[in-house]
Amino acid sequence: MVKYNPKDWITFIFRFHKADTFRQLFPMMIFIGLYSAAICYLEVEYWKLSDTSHVKNISIMHGMLGFVISLLLAYRTNTAYDRWWEGRKLWGSLVNNSRNLAIKLSAILKDEHDKKYLRFLIPTYASILSKHLSNEEVGQLLFENVALKINLEKHKPNQVAQVLFQKIHDLHQAGKISGDQLIILNAEVQSFTEVCGACERIKNTPIPYSYSAFIKKFIFFYVMTLPFGYVFNLGYYVVPVVVFIFYVLASLELIAEEIEDPFGNDENDLPTAKIAENIKRHVEEIL
Repeated sequence: MVKYNPKDWITFIFRFHKADTFRQLFPMMIFIGLYSAAICYLEVEYWKLSDTSHVKNISIMHGMLGFVISLLLAYRTNTAYDRWWEGRKLWGSLVNNSRNLAIKLSAILKDEHDKKYLRFLIPTYASILSKHLSNEEVGQLLFENVALKINLEKHKPNQVAQVLFQKIHDLHQAGKISGDQLIILNAEVQSFTEVCGACERIKNTPIPYSYSAFIKKFIFFYVMTLPFGYVFNLGYYVVPVVVFIFYVLASLELIAEEIEDPFGNDENDLPTAKIAENIKRHVEEIL
């Protein structure tokens, strides 16, 4: 995730970060510019269309459709941001639930060996979940300090949650945790799986293909028809104007595409690995 100062306008305006859409759209912007220049040359120099040509009235269509495309892009961006923010809230819940579980276990348990095992196991769930959501491989070195076997072919977060609950159940069987305490701890462990399921729902349910494809086609044909009408008023200045309009519209769609899956490795995705490290540090402090 990109760290920045939201009050530093100068940096925003004049610095092009690698996450900036300008870099991704630059080849297409060159193409749009050359295309607009070609249309301008044909209409002004080759065909020599007059101001009374019906082609000039194409701009009426753009005025009518401009409102529609703005609504579509606004809805698209808001929907994508809602998914990003929901992902952040889920990981915030995981942080709080991990702390609460560690605090309760710290007060209940007296055996240092049990605390050491859970000190490792609780933050391991967050770490495994982070790798699971970003489709990263789980290294075996992660488990060398504790006898924890993970089957890489199965659902990895579920396996950690199962081991965690089994440990708490064993503590109950050994008389180290009472029945009432088991019920309280069970709710905390259950919340881990609920967070995982909600994150998987966001990751595995993208925006419907038809909706996403329609917006892209709409933007493309809208921009490609802009030079035909506006060349009568702008002349060759239509080239930078059309390129800028394409940059704005396409950037909104690119931003929405990037943040609708907040668990990947893009610059604007959630820093789940960093959050998992914070959970590890906090749990170790408590236990």
